[in-house]
Amino acid sequence: MARRLDVGTALLHLGGVRFPLTGPVRYTMTAAEAVELCRLLAPQTVIPVHYEGWHHFHESRAVMERHIAAAPADLRDRFRLLPAGTGVDITV
Repeated sequence: MARRLDVGTALLHLGGVRFPLTGPVRYTMTAAEAVELCRLLAPQTVIPVHYEGWHHFHESRAVMERHIAAAPADLRDRFRLLPAGTGVDITV
C-alpha cells in the first residue's frame, strides 16, 4: 500500500500517547513507528506534531530526536521540527 502513495508532506502525531482509562491503547505513534512509516512512505517532508508538553506522552522529545538521528541520512533529512506557535509555509 505504501508504495502506491505519493506523499508530499506527512504530519505525524507522536509521543506514544496513552491514558490510564483505556489501558494499552495508544492514540499516537512512537518515534520508532514514525521512522518506520516514513521509511515505507518516503514522504518529501515529515513534520512531527503534538509530541511534547503534556503529561500523557510516554515518549519525550529527546526520545523522538534520538530515533530520528539514528535513521538513515536520506530519511533523517526529511524531518522538520518546527517551533511551537510559529507559522511556517510548507511547499510540497
